[in-house]
Amino acid sequence: MTPFSLTNVEHLEAAASELDVAFEMDEDTFRAFYDRTARQLWAYLARITGDRQAADDLLQEAYYRLLRAKVALTDEAHRRHYLFKIATNLARDGYRRKAALPEVAGASIETDVRDAAADRTEARLDVRLAFSRLKRRERELLWLAYAQGSSHEEIGAALGLKTGSIKPLLFRAKHKLAAVLRGHRPEAGGHA
Repeated sequence: MTPFSLTNVEHLEAAASELDVAFEMDEDTFRAFYDRTARQLWAYLARITGDRQAADDLLQEAYYRLLRAKVALTDEAHRRHYLFKIATNLARDGYRRKAALPEVAGASIETDVRDAAADRTEARLDVRLAFSRLKRRERELLWLAYAQGSSHEEIGAALGLKTGSIKPLLFRAKHKLAAVLRGHRPEAGGHA
């Protein structure tokens, strides 16, 4: 009997056929897609969660769920939007679970950010701290719009928002970030 080995994709295809799950990417296609999107997705997850280790875990889970999805993904853009939507939902689920747990004494995002950024420049630290003081949705919007260069349609698809609401939400998020960077507390309900 001769030994044989299967690649990871062949294992996934075998598992998918056993579970009657649609699997549409071969190994080369997946590797190319991963190479084009992984760095951007990880940066997005690291920014919205404020935790590099959580971003690593969420990145893996997002790609796994993309491969297991029973959705017909027609092209590269559709695949990318669906991947970011999965990642956003995973981050939100993690945020909800973390909010349900009692907070450990002395542990906070702001403290972690200060410790992690101690060796970086003061300007970068200020932006990171200001970013961490924004709401999760504001961070998501700003990151997708300005770091990733996503269009309003792409942001709406990734975050599950109507395209028409993106512009005013971005406007408010930008002004809130600017107010935090200036050291002012943003006005409740108004534009800062």
